[in-house]
Amino acid sequence: QVQVVESGGGLVQAGGSLRLSCAAAGSAFIIQNFGWYRQAPGKERELVAQISGAVSINYADSVKGRFTISRDNSKTTLYLQMNDLKPDDTAVYSCKAEYWSSGWYKTAWGRGTQVTVSP
Repeated sequence: QVQVVESGGGLVQAGGSLRLSCAAAGSAFIIQNFGWYRQAPGKERELVAQISGAVSINYADSVKGRFTISRDNSKTTLYLQMNDLKPDDTAVYSCKAEYWSSGWYKTAWGRGTQVTVSP
């Protein structure tokens, strides 16, 4: 079983930056897709950015040019560098890992971290 834990959220003024981290831990797993999602109050959860496979990266149109997703060399820690934050970026940001373990394809979600951007 893989567990993922997010960190790095907080309160920031518009135009500011935050860096989120997501650490995946467990035994004998390989992450296939690793991504960040967010859910604002009253809205559905949406994909923010994702790394698929070895090198494929995609971003939501609303964050292109402002957010950068990356991972460490072990491929078990995911980052989201968020620059030029806007009040509309306020949401709970969650990490999702889709992984292989013992021949099974599974999904793990973190509990999320709150990002609040003030005007």
